[in-house]
Amino acid sequence: MAWGVPSGWGQLFRRLRSGSSAPGKRGFRTVSPVALQPCHRPLEAEMGSVEGSARSTGTPPVRAGEMRLEVVVLPVSDVDRAKRFYGSLGWRLDADLAVEEGYQVVQFTPPGSLCSIIFGKGVTAAPAGSTQGLQLTVHDIEAARADLVERGVDVSEVFHDITGVFRHAGTRGRLDGPAPGHADYGSFASFSDPDGNGWLLQEIRTRLPGR
Repeated sequence: MAWGVPSGWGQLFRRLRSGSSAPGKRGFRTVSPVALQPCHRPLEAEMGSVEGSARSTGTPPVRAGEMRLEVVVLPVSDVDRAKRFYGSLGWRLDADLAVEEGYQVVQFTPPGSLCSIIFGKGVTAAPAGSTQGLQLTVHDIEAARADLVERGVDVSEVFHDITGVFRHAGTRGRLDGPAPGHADYGSFASFSDPDGNGWLLQEIRTRLPGR
């Protein structure tokens, strides 16, 4: 899912497409246009025909009455280190905008996700590493865990909660192995980014009706 921005930033995106920097601004970084896949009308209008091919496969526009979770902001202490980490996971880099001194916006999107993460400089006052419980849904938790381990990520063993319902905070109530029968919603594995922001994999193969 691409980064939806106010339409007033159109001039900024046009400069990014042309590879030029804004007068008086420092540290502009450009991202290949094909990585900036639009999902909202304002951004589509600003990107013009550059994203023509991406629009045909992009996320449908938000409909009246919908409230889609679009972005989760992560507090990090080292932007370049966080970029290397999330890039190593195979996540799509949507944007890296060093807008001005002390203000940088970086967006990544996990494969298949309708929600993105943003981190950078000047985007949150939360302490680095303080976000916990972010959850990634996967079809096969053992395969997903093995993929992360192969990418050099320190991932916990697969576990399930002693209650069989969701999971406790931290490591309380963890039992080794997947949920009995690989019951949907019941199997987890945890990992953290270099700052300590906490993530979990959750296995769901068949969703409950209406979800």
